[in-house]
Amino acid sequence: MEVIVKYNGDIFSVADKTGAQAERLSEGYAILTLPDGSLDELYLFTEIEDIEIPKRLYLETSKQLSSSCITAVQSMTGQGLSGEGVIVAVIDSGIDYTHSAFRYENGETRIISLWDQTIEGSPPNGFNEGTEYSREQINHALLQDLPFMTIPSRDIQGHGTAVAGIAAGSSEMNSGVAYASELIIVKVGRRGSDFFAQSTDIMRALRYCIDKARALGRPAAINLSFGMNNGSHDGTSLFEEFITSAANEWKVVIVTPTGNEGAAGHHYECRISQGQTKDIRFFTASGIEGFYISMWKSFVDSFSLELIYPDGTGSGIIRAEDHRKTVSSPGLITDIIYGQPTRYSSDQEIFISVRARDGYISSGAWTIRLRPSAVFNGRISLWLPATEEVGTRTYFSEPSVYNTMTIPSTAKKVIRVSGYNDSIGSIAPFSGVGSRDDTEMMPDISAPSVNITAPAPGGGYDSVTGTSFAAPLVTGSAALIMEWGIVRGNAPFLYGERLKAFLRLGAKRRQDAEYPDPSFGYGKLCLEETMRQLEKYSFI
Repeated sequence: MEVIVKYNGDIFSVADKTGAQAERLSEGYAILTLPDGSLDELYLFTEIEDIEIPKRLYLETSKQLSSSCITAVQSMTGQGLSGEGVIVAVIDSGIDYTHSAFRYENGETRIISLWDQTIEGSPPNGFNEGTEYSREQINHALLQDLPFMTIPSRDIQGHGTAVAGIAAGSSEMNSGVAYASELIIVKVGRRGSDFFAQSTDIMRALRYCIDKARALGRPAAINLSFGMNNGSHDGTSLFEEFITSAANEWKVVIVTPTGNEGAAGHHYECRISQGQTKDIRFFTASGIEGFYISMWKSFVDSFSLELIYPDGTGSGIIRAEDHRKTVSSPGLITDIIYGQPTRYSSDQEIFISVRARDGYISSGAWTIRLRPSAVFNGRISLWLPATEEVGTRTYFSEPSVYNTMTIPSTAKKVIRVSGYNDSIGSIAPFSGVGSRDDTEMMPDISAPSVNITAPAPGGGYDSVTGTSFAAPLVTGSAALIMEWGIVRGNAPFLYGERLKAFLRLGAKRRQDAEYPDPSFGYGKLCLEETMRQLEKYSFI
């Protein structure tokens, strides 16, 4: 099994003693691949500060340039920016490397390197999985009648091809934002799987992209259009902390969508009182093999819980002192785990996992019954899996739209992008919503996310919808900003939080609304105004 570790000292010595493989991601963060049954041994090493089990992430699926004021910046009558000299890195479902949107006029590729984590072969230096293809190898494949016989990496879903095309595609008719940027592509996932990735895969991909950009001495805008609900949504998991630390490295920005959970009904929050029995109802759709609920509360609050199934039977009462309990019933296996605080958070997770013994779980109404025995804070938050995992017919009966941004948009120092419908100007109903009162947990900016034109695998273009496709508009815009600042020498340190601040400053805002807003953040992307504000400042 794989685990994420926060460590000090020599992680490779720990790996040798446990029979594990170690992949060092940065100072203090690593991934260990452990032999079966050796996890408990890991806790005994003083070098290990924290351990986290990786979690699955899913792709956030579900006239953009002019409405985001990008065309004026690309125009030669404006700044004439194209992204030249800046790398756009896309961590996603892969790319159709044969598509004309990612090739120069002479037919050669604009891709610097492509790492496909799902194909066993020759991984990049420092990594153990996948196959890395160089620019030279891709150009060789493009000369063949059947290029995929030479490089078999494909984008089965089309998601990564669309994201890369919106951020940096080149075409006379359907140009992306940073159409002259070169690309680094990582197709993330388990070996042989095209439909999900684990948090460890994303971490490896970030390490790879940043190291590549640093080795080339070029700034990079990194797009990360994945999301999940499995976590506290407060930036304190090891996965989120690693992304935060990665955002501080080299000359990069990391852009993430806020996800498509705004109207999904997958979040519930309330306050409970001493002696108050609280019933929380939710519904499951037919045709799913299982689901989880990630429940978060203050560690000092204490209560038991019972999960009541659609047929009226239940798990029995589970208490904190049980720590972990597995309940078997004729058709289901239920695991309930009371977690512990971490060095980063004083909160506690109660994780509930339900899976069918065979086939699918029964659809219908479920109840979580909470019986508090000691309450000091009383606030609880629960998340069901994201739409990509369980669909829209699995939901809480009384959901909250707030705090529905998916992980990893909850990491600090990333640029969080929500989605709006530029035909009518309103936020897209599916767009993930931030906190109602904590400005640090709101979107940074909003971009068009409905009916976006993007390249499709096999050639041609298609229309796509979802916050996944709002994010690359901002990623491409960041590349143009870094071209102006770093490549052209106007502002050598224009990346990271500084770049984010100017995107916020230049956003379009309504006169009758307050900002930042849980849905729109600081307003709608307007690159022209951001450039106008940048030119007011003296950086050198």
